[in-house]
Amino acid sequence: MIEKLSSLPFIHWIKHKSFQNFIFLAVIQSSNVLISLISMPLLITSIGVDQFGLVNLALSVIILANIWVGFGYNLSGPREVAINQKNKLALSHSVSNIIFSKVFLATLATVVLLISIFGFGLFKEYQVILAFSVMLLFSEATLPLWFFQGMEKMKLISISNVFSKLLYLMGIVLFIHNPVQAKWVNFLLGISAFSINILLLLYIHFQMQIRFYKPDFRQIYKSIRNNLLLFLSNFVSHIAINGGLIVLSFFASAEILGNFSLAERVTMVLRIFPALVIQAIYPNASRLMQQGEDKVIIFVRKIYFLALVGGLVLSIVFSLNAPFIIKILSKSELPNAVAYLELLAFVPLLACFNIVNSLFMLITDQKKLFFKSSYLVCIYMLCSSIFLTHLYGAIGLCIALLSTETIAFVVSLILLFEANRSMVKKFYKSLMPSF
Repeated sequence: MIEKLSSLPFIHWIKHKSFQNFIFLAVIQSSNVLISLISMPLLITSIGVDQFGLVNLALSVIILANIWVGFGYNLSGPREVAINQKNKLALSHSVSNIIFSKVFLATLATVVLLISIFGFGLFKEYQVILAFSVMLLFSEATLPLWFFQGMEKMKLISISNVFSKLLYLMGIVLFIHNPVQAKWVNFLLGISAFSINILLLLYIHFQMQIRFYKPDFRQIYKSIRNNLLLFLSNFVSHIAINGGLIVLSFFASAEILGNFSLAERVTMVLRIFPALVIQAIYPNASRLMQQGEDKVIIFVRKIYFLALVGGLVLSIVFSLNAPFIIKILSKSELPNAVAYLELLAFVPLLACFNIVNSLFMLITDQKKLFFKSSYLVCIYMLCSSIFLTHLYGAIGLCIALLSTETIAFVVSLILLFEANRSMVKKFYKSLMPSF
């Protein structure tokens, strides 16, 4: 009986490291969302709505700064680790360079923020909160998610992430009781993650026998220079994905802005799906690429079909249930928010079409291509959003965001076809029997 069960196709998929990567990455993302939802009413009760808004404002500044700290290592790191899995010396050097590069970037970002706050008097309403929030930069710098992703051993870091978030939640309950203590909220989030990250780095060193070499500034400079285009790609992609609300703020009332913001927040959670698929299969695809493009194509083809089916199911379910979802989140009837979500729910499906193009650029180390695709899509998003929002308001913005995902697929496909024609032809020809 057990032998029969183990021979079933879905059992094979469950045992596959890429599938396990996807599950553990999903656990990390879902735990982040869940803890955020749990902590929100606790914080509003303890520090008040005004201070809660300032805490989130400081957090939004840190999120932008963390793109700088990450500097594209979330894309290049897993590939380096996956390729050098069996070479401890090369792996140790790669890990050391990435960790120290990110710590250096976090230190630089901290200095710039502190000078901006206390030297130039910027961020006046939330200077102290932002100053305490810089701890989050170092928690980002020491987070070894990219390492475990490349090693395809995600179980430990997913458990660690949940534990750090629970520590943060416990810190809120124990230490945050009045508006004066608002400055400690983001600090608690940062110190909880930082403490767990240090334990993970110790585990990597002692248990997995990865050595940490002294920082060599020449190697750090070389590492940062090599990742510059990936950093810029991440930055412009962040604008393309999250810039819609800013564009709408120039054309719409506060009420429309609030309705759109609610629908967009749901969409941003859904849009994690294609990103998780890429992150889950990226290490294995990078390793297979060393053995030849034919093996990569066979592997990615199966995943691509499943991802499209998953994206389709997600989009249809959330679009059809938009009235129920909005009512649950807002506790009221918001027809405009429902209309926006019914359209925006198809963003993840359209984003799924570009999974393969993005993956191929990453595993072939096409940094210039990746950056070119990102900034062209960003330019299209800004132009189409401004034009369509001016004509049709928030509905126009929804159409612009949907079309942006379509344009992202077309632009990436054209650029990739020009750079690696044989691989692209082989892959898309191999899809014909499947469809």
